[in-house]
Amino acid sequence: MNEQQIRNFNHDLLDWFHSNGRHLPWRETDNPYYIWVSEVMLQQTQVNTVIPYYMRFIRKFPTPAALADAPEQDVLKCWEGLGYYSRARHLQQGVREVVEKYDGQLPDSKETLLSISGIGPYTASALLSMAYDEPEPAIDGNLMRVLSRVFLIDDDIAKQKTRRKFEDLASSLITETDPGAFNQALMDIGAMICKPKHADCPNCPLRRHCLASEEGVQLEYPVKSGNAKPRPLHYAVLLIRDDDGRYLIEKRPDKGLLAGFWQFPMILLDEYEKAGQRHDYISERYGCEMAPVHTTFTYTHRFSHLIWHLTLLDGRTHQKPISEKQRLVAVADFDAYPFPVPHQKVIEWIKNNRQNHT
Repeated sequence: MNEQQIRNFNHDLLDWFHSNGRHLPWRETDNPYYIWVSEVMLQQTQVNTVIPYYMRFIRKFPTPAALADAPEQDVLKCWEGLGYYSRARHLQQGVREVVEKYDGQLPDSKETLLSISGIGPYTASALLSMAYDEPEPAIDGNLMRVLSRVFLIDDDIAKQKTRRKFEDLASSLITETDPGAFNQALMDIGAMICKPKHADCPNCPLRRHCLASEEGVQLEYPVKSGNAKPRPLHYAVLLIRDDDGRYLIEKRPDKGLLAGFWQFPMILLDEYEKAGQRHDYISERYGCEMAPVHTTFTYTHRFSHLIWHLTLLDGRTHQKPISEKQRLVAVADFDAYPFPVPHQKVIEWIKNNRQNHT
């Protein structure tokens, strides 16, 4: 993304967050200790469950010194019912180190934070961004899910090198904005809109930036080894010709699946289930009506996490290309453009059936 695109991304993200973000008690403070407590409690625990525990905990242990001096049994009693009790023990141990080594003041250096018991890369980044306004992206499952969909990142998120890729991407975005709000906004989008099994794209502030939404493959991301079997997607490939017999082709996004390749326009039939919906979309976008081709064509192509099932629709247009990523191309000129294998099969079909396909 260039600088203007980054600014637009962050504007849409934070504008939504300031109006729609969740109002949570730990967001009403910049006290590093309170933010630390909240981050530990939120590990593997839902927000609504954490809120009353957090409020009770900071009332009973309002300072690092109070927690450091408390008997472990008192700490566990205050944590009672929240589960994963090792979190409470590690938190108290880490707080005792802060009291002993840093006079109760949580350090503002990532390297130093990571040396404290119970603080890992995510918690350190969350503290630096939310308490110290440092441009540190907090890489968790929510952030990776949202960004993998927005930027069509096909890398396996179970691999460490993929995490570094997300860190680099998020670092390039967060430098132009409010770091704490940036991380919290992506968390909220992941929790409220861009969920693992449901993406509420119409209400997503990042929709105009989202390549997965444009492709209709939101739920196929993020890619993770051990995921369920590849999901089948049914597409209609639109063979749209002008009066000179040239075919409309489009360039795919510069990132993500089959990045930079050219293809014939496609419409996801799973999204436009009713014929009327497909008709309205195609008519509005391409200025034409479509009909099934006279000769049967079906083709299936397998990716690691997707299965494309392709059928053909035939149409004519009098409309010129509406985007610089569109071309009207004669059959003889197809070789000048890189097409992915599924669309190479379509080209073979066109060449073999031109006499019937008029």
